[in-house]
Amino acid sequence: MDSTLALLVLFAALLHASWNALLKVPGDALTRLAVINLTGAGVAAVLLPWVAPPAAASWPFIAASVVTHLLYYLCLIRAYREGDLSLVYPLARGAAPLLVALGAWVLAGESLSPAGVLAVLVISAGILALAASGWRRASASTLGFAFATGLTIVAYTLIDGLGARRAGSVEGYIVWLFAIDGLPLTVAAYYLRRHTLAQTLRTSWAPGLIGGLCSVVAYGLVVWAMTRAPMTYVSALRETSVVLAALIGTRVFREPLGALRVSAAVVVAVGVAALQLAR
Repeated sequence: MDSTLALLVLFAALLHASWNALLKVPGDALTRLAVINLTGAGVAAVLLPWVAPPAAASWPFIAASVVTHLLYYLCLIRAYREGDLSLVYPLARGAAPLLVALGAWVLAGESLSPAGVLAVLVISAGILALAASGWRRASASTLGFAFATGLTIVAYTLIDGLGARRAGSVEGYIVWLFAIDGLPLTVAAYYLRRHTLAQTLRTSWAPGLIGGLCSVVAYGLVVWAMTRAPMTYVSALRETSVVLAALIGTRVFREPLGALRVSAAVVVAVGVAALQLAR
């Protein structure tokens, strides 16, 4: 992966951690996430006339991605309802690089050099260590939903990595995915919050709009990057967002920061540097 592509993926990681932090701001997370998704769908709708439609071979992947993303959103909301950002986010994303590496090897024939494998292991260990200090304080349901979120992350990463490669037009795949993906959760939020929607929107529309713009750019960059570099490398770099999420959690939401989390952040940084040197 060249340095420009790596920097773009790291920028996507920053944006992703930022919109996840917006879900922890006091207020109704379901409505806010619906606004995030609807914003993404609106941006995509504007761009639809300017991109070529994805090839027919990629449409099953788009459909599977929309379903998987809906499960991801529901699990994420449930995990954040009780858990700290600096706990849930690393747990949800910690195992993703390793599992994506396995899936990419089985489904796409991607293989890494021994140095690349070691770098991915280091990054994953650091990510999981970031959450380790908070495990004892978390409820079983929080941990369960965080891990379930992680499984959906692995699933949609592989689905979109494979689907975008079959699309013919990567931009078309990304835009159509966002245009469709924003609708199911929006419909669900309207049905579940129809009696209080006007009230919850007063506090949700602004962070939702900002989060939606961050989400579109962040995941669009990731899907695009997966067509130009191994999915494992992109996934591992993207998940460095857990370090940023931990910093946001401690600085903004006053979540505890101990020596273990500082050390884990250093381990992740070392792993990222090693990944860039691996060939």
